[in-house]
Amino acid sequence: MAVIDWNASHIPDQTGRVAVVTGANSGLGLATATELAHHGARVVLAVRDMIAGERAAGAIQRSVPRADLEVRELDLASLASVRVFAGKLVADFAAIDLLVNNAGVVVLGAARTTVDGFELQLGTNMLGHFALTGLLLDALGRGDAPRVVGLSSITHRGVHLDFDDLMSRRDFDASRAYGRSKLASTVFGIELDRRLRTAGSPVVSALAHPGLTATNLAPQAWQDRGRVGQLIARLYLLNKQPVERGVLPQLYAATAPGVRGGQFFGPAGRGERRGRVGEVQPSADATDPVVGRRMWTAAESLTGVTYLVPGKESE
Repeated sequence: MAVIDWNASHIPDQTGRVAVVTGANSGLGLATATELAHHGARVVLAVRDMIAGERAAGAIQRSVPRADLEVRELDLASLASVRVFAGKLVADFAAIDLLVNNAGVVVLGAARTTVDGFELQLGTNMLGHFALTGLLLDALGRGDAPRVVGLSSITHRGVHLDFDDLMSRRDFDASRAYGRSKLASTVFGIELDRRLRTAGSPVVSALAHPGLTATNLAPQAWQDRGRVGQLIARLYLLNKQPVERGVLPQLYAATAPGVRGGQFFGPAGRGERRGRVGEVQPSADATDPVVGRRMWTAAESLTGVTYLVPGKESE
């Protein structure tokens, strides 16, 4: 694996660019929004909790006094919320230059569902972002060197999608369902790249994962599970790389010159758990065009969002 000698100081000037970051109120999303603002982008913080979003915007403003920020409500676990958010964004911005599909959830224990009846992790991590990207694709197509960055995970390896039971209703296992949601997200990013290339679109679809990074995603899921859960939350943060390091692959995918559609970036250390940025390889399932087409068809049916981007079956 080639190691890329790159850090946030190498981000090119983003002045004039409109960037949308989902889940921007904490963790990797907040770090992404902060760096984009620091380098001049106009950043839309797309968040489920507006109070947390305003708090995050205040933190960015304190470190980047001239930051150009907006906080907008987006609940990826609700297709109605996705449509309202996208509709308002398209009405207010003639073009969008960057979409970072960063937000994610982790479920522990029993299965949970979105308001639309989807398994919560698949519904939020993949289907919500699938709908959002489709609804914003025209605006992205009008952007300057536009990009979509999807957030994957090392957990996308070692699982397979069950197209007869995408919502894991027959045999729910929280960890496996999370891995499947990240595999679905990875499949989406790669299939989107195929379709954008076929259409001759200027939009680049790239992917990244943070390895083992000390975000609050898993700890938050444990917090409400009593003393044992709180102990596990603290232990989880041990031996993880800091957010400032873990965010670099997605910042590279979002801003580095020369990034090509379909490229996938992550930590270059052993097992891709930590380390400097490198280009990594997705799983065989993630790159399988048959899996890509099946996931795409299912996602369009489930979300009701149809992309006006041709795929191989329309040729």
